[in-house]
Amino acid sequence: MKLHYSWCVTVFFVAMTSGEILEAQSVKLDNQRPNILWISVEDISPLMGVYGDPVVKTPVIDQLASEGEMFTRAFTTAGVCSPSRTAIITGMHQSSIGAHHHRPTHTGHAHKTISDDEPLVSRAVTPYQVVPPPYVKAFPEYLRAAGYYTTNNVKTDYNFGLPASVWDESSGQAHWSDTPDDQPFFSVINLTTTHESQVWQSDRPLTVHPDSVEVPPYLPDTPVVRRDIAQQYTNIEEMDRQVGDILNNLEEDGLAENTVVFFWSDHGGALPRQKSWVYDSGLHVPLIVRWPGQIQSGSVNEELVSFIDLAPTVLSIAGVDIPAHMHGRALLGSKEAKPPEYIYAAADRHDEVHDMMRAVRDRQFKYIRNYFPNQPYWGVNEYRHRMGIFQEILRLHAEEELEGAAKLWMKQTRPPEELYDITEDPHEVRNLADSPAYRDELMRMRGALNQWMDEIGDMGDIPEEQLKERFWPDGKQPNTQAPFFVINSADDRARTWRREGGQFSPPYTVQITSTTHGASIVYTTEEGEDPNWELYTGPIRVEEPLNLRAKAVRYGYAESEEISGNFELKNK
Repeated sequence: MKLHYSWCVTVFFVAMTSGEILEAQSVKLDNQRPNILWISVEDISPLMGVYGDPVVKTPVIDQLASEGEMFTRAFTTAGVCSPSRTAIITGMHQSSIGAHHHRPTHTGHAHKTISDDEPLVSRAVTPYQVVPPPYVKAFPEYLRAAGYYTTNNVKTDYNFGLPASVWDESSGQAHWSDTPDDQPFFSVINLTTTHESQVWQSDRPLTVHPDSVEVPPYLPDTPVVRRDIAQQYTNIEEMDRQVGDILNNLEEDGLAENTVVFFWSDHGGALPRQKSWVYDSGLHVPLIVRWPGQIQSGSVNEELVSFIDLAPTVLSIAGVDIPAHMHGRALLGSKEAKPPEYIYAAADRHDEVHDMMRAVRDRQFKYIRNYFPNQPYWGVNEYRHRMGIFQEILRLHAEEELEGAAKLWMKQTRPPEELYDITEDPHEVRNLADSPAYRDELMRMRGALNQWMDEIGDMGDIPEEQLKERFWPDGKQPNTQAPFFVINSADDRARTWRREGGQFSPPYTVQITSTTHGASIVYTTEEGEDPNWELYTGPIRVEEPLNLRAKAVRYGYAESEEISGNFELKNK
């Protein structure tokens, strides 16, 4: 049962210290706003026919691009999923909110490489959850408040957990078909077929012959390496078929003409020197958007795009104001903005490997700063080492058979600065940082990175143990305070704060508020242990006996205890 005060929804978020409610905007509920579908995949660079790959067969994605706009210079803010996805869902660089380390809640991977009784387990300083500033919200909350029905199937991987306020439904069954008739939808379907793990544990027969693939210069050209690359290509072809099933489903439901479709990957490739790195191989991703009637079919966009742009772009398409704290820009819609001169990326702890790299890129040059030049690039990461390519690299390194860029990557130290001319060296294997001919470019890119880190308040230099203490003092997760009902009635008891219901003279409304700074509130009128929680956006009018249940959620905190109240009408 969805309750609204009137024919328009006012978007509210709860102020945390005084209990007042801050109005953000008003959006008229109608059926004119487009539906929005995200098809997100994992761990791939633009290895597709439409992006110029001569080997892989991706007819569905190629067709999607012919019907929409293909972005050729789209980059994520991190080369691994959780910091990248946190930036995507908040529209903010992960290192500006302390979310730059990969999965701080993760306690490690158990892998029986020592013995059956003594598994090797990767551990870091976890667990804890990131607590973003109180004004930072996952952007689906803004969509929910504006009347969109939001579903996610199924991966989240946000470093602050999964607050109940973010999605109407997030599960393996979540689908746009559950959308009420009077609402547009924002739906995410995440395909895992191309994930790194599907290279080293896939049982799919190869559809791409190993002899046909291109081996990048930073990897050795051996049968083992070619076999894993062919598996990656095979997985992409299977993913393409799955994308076709989703688009066919949308067409069969009669929704294709009023749905904006996004196709993208959460970061670049899955192979060594790709995943978790700030080279283009780890950041450069496909991005295709189809918007019937609004985007010219078959158009190609060569602007610099950062994935912090996805959140403001969706809000712009939906007609929702873009919060000022977001770092990105709208690529489409009513709030479309000009492209930037630079885009930025970061790499920090990945599982048990501690690191700090920062990067800035323009259309020609990439500058990388290594904060730990005394350690090797590759790092000892148990999860990554399961891939055949990595084992092959280590074997060849031990036998002193690595050559060229592949050998360079296995050095025990790295330069403090790297500079690459992307147009001449797309694989970033010729470092120009020490070249006098590129001194001016080095200084320019160095200054751009310094300015950006200052502007966003980069938290990368804070030791993770201190971050953990900041977010979870004494290692304990903070609790969100339980909300209150506030009664707005002509009765003497009007506007009293309470955690139970009562009987009041009509007409009256019930507000729900929390004293925890940054908390969002969800409520339901359903019974049972697993109800559908609605996002609270404003006073609820009581026109018949009503049972309300509510709880407050603050990102990174434990959610509050639930309150409930039966609200009745006097003289009824």
